[in-house]
Amino acid sequence: MAMVSRQLGEFAQTRAFPLIGFGVVIALLYWARVFFITFFTAVAMAFILEPFVALLMRIRFPRSLASFVVCSVALLAVYLMGLGAYTQVASLVEDYQENYGQKVATAVQNVRSTIEEVEKSTYQLVVPARQQQKQQQLDQSRQRRKKTPDPVTPPTPVPEIQPDRLPVTGFLYARLGSLYQILLMASFVPFLVYFMLSWRDHAHRSFLQFFEGEDRAVAARSLERIAELVRGFVVGNFALGLLLAAFSSLIFWKLGLPYPLLTGPISGFFSLVPYVGLPMALAPPLLVSLMVFQRISSYVLLGAIVMLLHILALNLLYPKFVGSRVHLNPLVVTVALMFWGFLWDAAGLILAIPLTAGIKAVCDNVVSLRQYGKFLGD
Repeated sequence: MAMVSRQLGEFAQTRAFPLIGFGVVIALLYWARVFFITFFTAVAMAFILEPFVALLMRIRFPRSLASFVVCSVALLAVYLMGLGAYTQVASLVEDYQENYGQKVATAVQNVRSTIEEVEKSTYQLVVPARQQQKQQQLDQSRQRRKKTPDPVTPPTPVPEIQPDRLPVTGFLYARLGSLYQILLMASFVPFLVYFMLSWRDHAHRSFLQFFEGEDRAVAARSLERIAELVRGFVVGNFALGLLLAAFSSLIFWKLGLPYPLLTGPISGFFSLVPYVGLPMALAPPLLVSLMVFQRISSYVLLGAIVMLLHILALNLLYPKFVGSRVHLNPLVVTVALMFWGFLWDAAGLILAIPLTAGIKAVCDNVVSLRQYGKFLGD
């Protein structure tokens, strides 16, 4: 009996400790999510920029100088894209206030009246005539009651209580701390990327010193595989986003939408966001189309075109551009998006696939974990 209880205790310990450790890791990822999002974003950017640093080093650039040049060019590119987007948005707002305000109001009214007519026709088809007559009689009686004024009793004066803070001010104060934390962590990203690139060799050698023998070779292969997967994933998404942006801008220009160079790239890259990409891709062109479209059929045509581009991109192009690089099966991708989205919200949806692909790369190179790598793979 004592032997059985001892074996049960050992079995409980061997099963409980991994579960407790897993729970602690999940709690830590959730509690320090801003830090981890910042760190993993910097790691992904460093993996992307590393080939450019290696290219400069081939022409006799020191690694520190090559890293500085590559990071400076990347920051300049981000600044120019942000400046271009800001200029387009400012011009759009000014143009809307001067020329398109009345058109948008008219378009919204036309859409609303069309929807009301469709509701009335549907109601007449579905509801029987007798029930419609009863409903009309009830409506008429309610209107008569409204016309006869009831004796109004003067309300008792209520002492006015001045709120300590307006609702908008309270909302801003509640979000100010998290916004400041996000901006603070985002300011570290350029420095993290630079130091990861300039100290890459030192960090790589130091990390491998934690392993010995065959484990060191496994760790080196895992790091190389993770870098390859992250670069392939990001580059594939970027190339597909550029293709969708070009096609969307061309189609929006042909349809006569204003600012196609702004709405096209936004809609194209939004279309790549997992699960919520379609409504996000529909929003920019539909909002801009309120300035020029007057008929409901035009909106239906525009929505159908965006939906067709989204379906073609995810079903035909995405597997070739991205799916062939990460080698994850659809079930694992869905669960990973749910898991990382729950932990890190929108950032988790973006980082879910590269993080899961990195875990798979480790499992593929460790002998004791290869069965998990096969489970995650396609």
